[in-house]
Amino acid sequence: MRHRTVEIEGLPVFYREAGDPSRPTLVLLHGFPTSSAMFRNLLHDLADSYHLVAPDHVGFGQSATPPVGEFEYSFEKLTEYTLALLDTLGIDRFALYIQDYGAPIGLRIASRHPERVTALISQSGNAYTEGFTPFWDVLFAHAGDRATHEPAVRELLTASATRWQYTHGVPADRLDRLSPDTWTLDQAGLDRPGNREIQLQLFWDYQFNLDGYPRFQEYFRTHRPPTLVVWGRNDEIFGPAGAEAFARDLPDAEIHLLDAGHFALETHGPEIAALIRDFLGRRL
Repeated sequence: MRHRTVEIEGLPVFYREAGDPSRPTLVLLHGFPTSSAMFRNLLHDLADSYHLVAPDHVGFGQSATPPVGEFEYSFEKLTEYTLALLDTLGIDRFALYIQDYGAPIGLRIASRHPERVTALISQSGNAYTEGFTPFWDVLFAHAGDRATHEPAVRELLTASATRWQYTHGVPADRLDRLSPDTWTLDQAGLDRPGNREIQLQLFWDYQFNLDGYPRFQEYFRTHRPPTLVVWGRNDEIFGPAGAEAFARDLPDAEIHLLDAGHFALETHGPEIAALIRDFLGRRL
C-alpha cells in the first residue's frame, strides 16, 4: 500500500495505491461521508492481481478542503479533478469501482470517455431513479428550498447519522464486523471547520446528477461495458431497485444483492473481493 499526494490545479489531492502498475488498473471512487479509507481492505485483498488507485475527492479525507467561497463544490468539478489526477498519473485505461457519490463522478467519466473504461463495478452506485428511497425526500426538498430545509439536512451531518449509515441494514450476526473507526474517522472529517458547508453545497448540487442519467443509460446501451453490481439489499439510501435497474440497459450485467447495508465492504469484504476477482478475471 502506498499513500501519496499530488497537486492538481493548485490543490493537494491524496490517493491510496496498491499493486503493480503493469497490471490492469481499477480506480475506486468513494462516496459520502467517507474517503478512500473505505477501500483499505479491498486494496489489500486485490493488490496481488491488479493495480488499484483510490483517491480522496476534494473536500474529503486527506485531500484539500478549501472553503466553499474559494472552490466550486459540484460533481462536475469533482469529475474534472478525478480525470486530472488520472492524467497526471498516466492512467489511460482502467476499470471503475463506484460507490454513492463516486457513481455520478465515475459515470460522467465513463460516458464521456468510453474508450478508457474497461469495466464497471457498482456498489450502491446509482444510475436510475428507481434507486432513490424516502431517505432522499428531505434532500430533494432542500434542493428546491435550501433555507427552509437546511436545518433538517444538517441532521444528516451528525455523529448519529454517520453511524447509522454503517449500521443500518447489517444483519445482527455481522454487526461485530463493523469497526467504529469507520464512522469516527468520517465524523472527524465532517466536524472540521467549514466542512459542513462543503457537504451542504454538494447535497444541493446532487440534483443535477439526475440530469445525467439519460446520458449514462445511453452509454450503457451503446457501449455495453462489462458490469458487476454488488449491492446491499438492506440499503435504505440507495435501494436494491437501483441495482436491479442496471439490467434494463445492460442485460449481461452481473447483479448480486448481498445481505448488507450501505457500506457493504465493511461486512462483506471477502465476498465482494471474490466476486470482483471472478468478474474481472473473465471480462478483462
